[in-house]
Amino acid sequence: MNNLPFVQRLEILADSAKYDVSCSSSGSNRRGTPGGVGSTSASGICHTWTADGRCISLLKILLTNTCIYDCAYCVNRSSNDIPRAAFSPDELVRLTMDFYSRNYIEGLFLSTGVTRSVDYTMEQLILVVRKLRKGERFNGYVHLKIVPGADPLLVAEAGRYADRVSINIELPTSRSLALLAPDKPREAVIAPMRQMSGLISSARAERKRWRKAPQFAPAGQSTQLIVGATPESDWEIITLSEGLYRRLDMKRVYYSAFVPGSNDRRLPALPTPPLLREHRLYQADWLLRFYGFAAHELLDESHPNLDMRLDPKSDWAVRHLHLFPVEVNNVEYEILLRVPGIGVRSARRILVARRHARLGEAELKTLGVVIKRARYFLTAGGRYLGGIRLDGAGLVARLLAPERRPARLDQLELFPAPADASALTGEL
Repeated sequence: MNNLPFVQRLEILADSAKYDVSCSSSGSNRRGTPGGVGSTSASGICHTWTADGRCISLLKILLTNTCIYDCAYCVNRSSNDIPRAAFSPDELVRLTMDFYSRNYIEGLFLSTGVTRSVDYTMEQLILVVRKLRKGERFNGYVHLKIVPGADPLLVAEAGRYADRVSINIELPTSRSLALLAPDKPREAVIAPMRQMSGLISSARAERKRWRKAPQFAPAGQSTQLIVGATPESDWEIITLSEGLYRRLDMKRVYYSAFVPGSNDRRLPALPTPPLLREHRLYQADWLLRFYGFAAHELLDESHPNLDMRLDPKSDWAVRHLHLFPVEVNNVEYEILLRVPGIGVRSARRILVARRHARLGEAELKTLGVVIKRARYFLTAGGRYLGGIRLDGAGLVARLLAPERRPARLDQLELFPAPADASALTGEL
């Protein structure tokens, strides 16, 4: 497989890496070395948009797509008949530096299939980043995959060179892992996560005492869950994510809709990937991380799955109508965040604006509130904005109704706003 032309191997290994979505970063402040090349910015580096609107790129690639494991959900599993390829560590170092020097990329996302053994594979990954850092003096962003079950010494070494590390848990429960990925016991995934969490916390504490202390995975760790390959409910998935955030200080949990493409009888026969479910899980995850919600508030045993019609915050509000409407001019910030159509930024703007004036519907629009959703849950100066009784059936119908826009007489927008802006902004 190393006899394939270089460009062909690049195409194969870049394509094989596309199913891993846990490749973005909330930022790293790796200190540059004198005379080195590359840099990493606080806004992060990935194939995404940063907070200031910049698009950041990185080389996302596998060291090899050959794998000794036969995980049913994985396109690179050993039993799958696909073209196989590999790079040597030196080739991948040269490729990264060549791409960087041409301004194609600003960093590297490196994963791999498992070859020979777990520890051998982890050693090859570390060799790449060690050569980049010490041989090429590369200061740029590096996201490195940790191979489940790797020796703790190798896991610790990986964190010294990488900005972010990730160990993909893939499936929510031990029973699902045993069914679809019997070569990956759950403890082999969780143990390095725990180790990384402890090492990252220790490094942060040390840097508070001594600012020149060495960094350790400064952008934290992330993981990925596959959605739809196994029968777990959204409640189980969100509860697991909450535990990872709280107990292991996980930076991000990513959700990847299962892509059907195998005749394996252990896999569900889905006509298409469950992309809407993936989107709803991301919205629920956003509520856990930024809006003060707990998993048991969004879902429970009697309500185990997210509503595909409504975003999770609207669904929660409809099920808790006894808490609404709230008065926008004096309600606490924490309650404002629970009003559909009010996001973190608009809630902060409301707090500032209402110090100087009483807010009405027009003012709320200028502050970024999505009035279409928020109006049914608010009063402004004692005036209810919804215009209907707060009963579940009628309210849901209104929330689902398409927004009626007035006829435009001015010039049309060249780039109209997307139908669901929350998909881009996270505002719920």
